[in-house]
Amino acid sequence: MTDAGPLATRSIPATGEVMPMVGLGTWQAFHVSRGTEWDEARQGLQAFADGGGRLVDSSPMYGPAEGVVGDIAAELRLRPRLFLATKVWTTGREAGVAQMEASFRKLRTEVIDLMQVHNLVDLETHLATLADWKSRGRVRYVGATHYTESAYPGLEAAMRRHRLDFVQVNASVAEREAERRILPLAQERGMAVIVNRPFAGGDVFARVRRLPLPGWAAEIGCTSWAQVLLKYVLAHPAVTCAIPGTRNPRHIADNLGAARGPLPDAAQRARILEAVQAA
Repeated sequence: MTDAGPLATRSIPATGEVMPMVGLGTWQAFHVSRGTEWDEARQGLQAFADGGGRLVDSSPMYGPAEGVVGDIAAELRLRPRLFLATKVWTTGREAGVAQMEASFRKLRTEVIDLMQVHNLVDLETHLATLADWKSRGRVRYVGATHYTESAYPGLEAAMRRHRLDFVQVNASVAEREAERRILPLAQERGMAVIVNRPFAGGDVFARVRRLPLPGWAAEIGCTSWAQVLLKYVLAHPAVTCAIPGTRNPRHIADNLGAARGPLPDAAQRARILEAVQAA
């Protein structure tokens, strides 16, 4: 979808670089091998880039996903259009270096845009390595991630202790604690925020997708429940980008639509919350 207008963007606080507000997650969705699913992933990544998307998030935890992204991006010559984010997920300096070097090879890139410490595993060790790599231009940004509320104390401590460029955290209409704790702290500390689980792992979407789209969805430019749920998340000013995970080209194009048109105000967000809770 290239004729629907540009995507809305937010600035990365550390540099002012702008980022389209809807990205692409690869957990499970890009855990594919050659065949029909690979072809769908290929079409999906092309649709994402053609629709104006940039941030693609992966991890060595996601099976072959990094390699799938890297191979398809190389084949379609998409690398210059993408902002590649991945993670380090192991303990020990040498193991971390080896895993990150493997990510460079799998993603087929000399520079990784964002390297994140996955689930805070051996955070101090990996951040020391990444500070050096960032100074040498091997990675452009550094961050830390988690996906569950029980980890927020550790994430908050990391955010206060380190000058992270990005944090990645779960947030959705069904998982709202990050709005109270993590997002304000990110604003205070000048950190970009990537939202994972914007559909609460699909649970919320499964509840509402069978319902007719409310008439008021048009007020915020939404033509699908996916867009309504994403706009609920994107409306918070601390959120830089949300990363729904899919390889389906039609779903990707629909998700990107959440970065077009007006975002809900406080009253409209309350209406979304009420509709989901009643579903």
